[in-house]
Amino acid sequence: MGRAAGAPGGLTRWTYGALGAYAMLTAAAGVAAWHKYQVLHAPPLPAQPDGSEALPLLDADMWFGNLRGWWSGATLLTVLVFSVWMSRMRNLAELIWPEGQRRHRAWLFFGWVVPFADLFVLKMFVNDLWAAGRPTAQRKRGHPLLTLWWLSVLAAGATGTDALSALKHARTPGQTSQALQQVMESNLLYVCATALSAAVVWQLSGMLKRATRVPLAS
Repeated sequence: MGRAAGAPGGLTRWTYGALGAYAMLTAAAGVAAWHKYQVLHAPPLPAQPDGSEALPLLDADMWFGNLRGWWSGATLLTVLVFSVWMSRMRNLAELIWPEGQRRHRAWLFFGWVVPFADLFVLKMFVNDLWAAGRPTAQRKRGHPLLTLWWLSVLAAGATGTDALSALKHARTPGQTSQALQQVMESNLLYVCATALSAAVVWQLSGMLKRATRVPLAS
């Protein structure tokens, strides 16, 4: 008999679903930002007695605000689902190579919010999972996919924070337009980071699942 390990297929599918929904919502929020940007740059409409000339901007602002609110909530939910998935992968990694898992499981959650640690701890955590999934003779931490994934996550987070700050402090149409451009750029990076996250989920799930089956022959 070998090591018993529950298949992570169900949770992995939920993680794919969360990442897919998040990518679509991020794209929708980017489209809303683009629409508001276009309305701001459109020629002003003639004044109307009922003030309806302001409706296009009000509608664009409403949709943008609503989608940004939903997007913020979806960000927290997606991070939570991804962290739970990594915790499940940690269960499998501890069956294969427990001494190689360097970070406490609590860093799966604190690693997103603790200053400075949020720059590298989660990457180290995933590096350990990746190494556990490789054959013993080829066990090595890190991979270009993981590096590209983590750089995209950091870039998206940094640009997103800057865009949110610029939008919050915008006082003129020109400042708002510039902030909306930053929002669109950051949303593109978030979509890229989400796609790379899905690739990491696919690779790690398969590697660790196969690795847990190897000892059954012994």
